Amino acid sequence: MSKIKPSKGAPYARILGVGGYRPTRVVPNEVILETIDSSDEWIRSRSGIQTRHWANDEETVAAMSIEASGKAIADAGISAEQIGGVIVSTVSHFKQTPAVATEIADKLGTNKAAAFDISAGCAGFGYGLTLAKGMIVEGSAEYVLVIGVERLSDLTDLEDRATAFLFGDGAGAVVVGPSAEPAIGPTVWGSEGDKSETIKQTVPWTEYDSTGKFPAITQEGQAVFRWAVFEMAKVAQQALDAAGIAPSDLDVFIPHQANERIIDSMVKTLKLPEHVTVARDVRTTGNTSAASIPLAMERLLATGEAKSGDTALVIGFGAGLVYAATVVTLP
Repeated sequence: MSKIKPSKGAPYARILGVGGYRPTRVVPNEVILETIDSSDEWIRSRSGIQTRHWANDEETVAAMSIEASGKAIADAGISAEQIGGVIVSTVSHFKQTPAVATEIADKLGTNKAAAFDISAGCAGFGYGLTLAKGMIVEGSAEYVLVIGVERLSDLTDLEDRATAFLFGDGAGAVVVGPSAEPAIGPTVWGSEGDKSETIKQTVPWTEYDSTGKFPAITQEGQAVFRWAVFEMAKVAQQALDAAGIAPSDLDVFIPHQANERIIDSMVKTLKLPEHVTVARDVRTTGNTSAASIPLAMERLLATGEAKSGDTALVIGFGAGLVYAATVVTLP
């Protein structure tokens, strides 16, 4: 017989508040066209992107995260001292250690919250949300802050016609806390490492000095597009099935904001009804990787396109290749 006491957490978990931060500098396609041979019409038709935000020197990964987190904590109606865990998903914090989450936890005024970073690319928010849910149900924290944050402008090759126009910067955060009823569904997640070469950093940091060119993110556009359109629609449907939700029961669809053509194709494949609000934050924010889902969620709620209590399907997918999808109740 085990001598270990059972965990005493909440029966369920839910998103209680959301916040976002977009850098002050807005970058239109015309700026991108200064370094690549393309056109505004081509960029819009291929991706839907019109503008993106790029961070200045003061808008660091930590600074943007703190701004977004402060809004999420206020929206949740709790204090920073009540936060028991801080999970940060990012690929653009350039210090291997310590985790930027520890700096964020301290500057927010948490009471020595557990804090760590994860690297799961554009699926990172879904991974963090799943970990937070587990912490709350297990009882190791009452409230957990999940942050997706990127400064992808630091990892963009402005001469790469295939990717120069895609990436933006920003931070999105949610507070996850206890719930008396299910409000975060089962997560369908996984990885396909055999496709890891389709999205990658051009050179590892260890080879940076020898190449003389700063590492950037590169991708095989057509391969990624086909994978996202055909395989991720299946994952999204699996998440709906796992939550016991039919497409007609959905109010909102918040996919990773990678490309509007991918979003349109997923909507069509899933046969989402016209009443379902679809996030299209990619148009003015670009692809912000781990930050894209919480930023899109925050904007939908702020504009009134979505409302508290709505049922939303969220799915992230990207470098790895990795993916994570779940159904949530919006805060």
